[in-house]
Amino acid sequence: MSKLRPLMVIGVAAALALTGCASTATSSSSTKQQVGDASGDKVSIMVGGLSKQIYLPFALADRLGYYKEQGLNVALSDEPAGIDATTNMLAGKVDGVGGFYDHTIALQGLGQSAESVVSMLVTPGEVELCRNDLKGKVKSPADWKGLNLGITDKGSSTDFLTQALAQRNGVDPTTTHRIGVQSGPTLIGAMTHKNVDCAMTTEPTVSQLLATGDAYIMLDMRTAASTKKYLGGEYPASSLYMMTDYVNKNPKTVQKLVNAYVKTLAFIHTHSAAEITAKLPADYYAGVGKAAYIKALDSEKGIYNPTGIMPPNGPPTNLKVLGDFNSAVKGKTIDVSKTYTDRFVKAAQ
Repeated sequence: MSKLRPLMVIGVAAALALTGCASTATSSSSTKQQVGDASGDKVSIMVGGLSKQIYLPFALADRLGYYKEQGLNVALSDEPAGIDATTNMLAGKVDGVGGFYDHTIALQGLGQSAESVVSMLVTPGEVELCRNDLKGKVKSPADWKGLNLGITDKGSSTDFLTQALAQRNGVDPTTTHRIGVQSGPTLIGAMTHKNVDCAMTTEPTVSQLLATGDAYIMLDMRTAASTKKYLGGEYPASSLYMMTDYVNKNPKTVQKLVNAYVKTLAFIHTHSAAEITAKLPADYYAGVGKAAYIKALDSEKGIYNPTGIMPPNGPPTNLKVLGDFNSAVKGKTIDVSKTYTDRFVKAAQ
């Protein structure tokens, strides 16, 4: 059996890459930080960009002392180069992933059981930026045919969303060129050097490109109304998801994590953007500046889930969006009730 497990993981990882649920990046630039109580329950979480505002709860929980309060010894891995967190989880290298909920749906389509244990974002929080010299020419995804489109990486949720938006606007995703440019400096460089025409990203990268005048917003999915307009309904995004087997074997550790994140989400909704930013290390807003970071956070605080409960109308939207183009999901019978659980959040409340 020990020989079969590595082969199974390799096979699923290959399938993920082919179906759009795994990164093609092979960079080793990931960083790890140990936080919380050194003598507490050990748990490792890989996050798709700790400094991104869409993943704010993971870092903020540490800065507020909530991991330590729960008796957790947490290893947070930051993957700015897009090394695939889902594949690392499948391989047993990390216990959980700070990523978009939609990956649990794609995994079920590939015969794997993973579940979100706390929902952190009720909208994607993503913005599609285009180069300023294309203003007036590229007005919507209907204009994307033949364009170079920046995504975090192949198989990322930005890849999912880019393909979905293209298809929903009458453009075959295969007629676009989706290029992994990560976020922050690498995405900014790709856009300023005209390696990409448009790119999907989040704050604080959005504010940096708008401030320099290098880009304009083509579409914005930071509100419930705009998300419904572009994706057809609620689209819960950032979450902590783990393999179901791990959750079943470690319910006490999972409960402690969820307790910390539920408290963090409550803190976000009961404190100003300035108060929240004051808790973060300076390198989180170094590129855009503290004032711009606060302004961006203040304008998009509505993206955060106030309770951690999965929005009931969200999973069906995620399933429909993925089912339109993702071969891991299309034509498959998916039970979304098994892709998330609210039991830990309800216990935390």
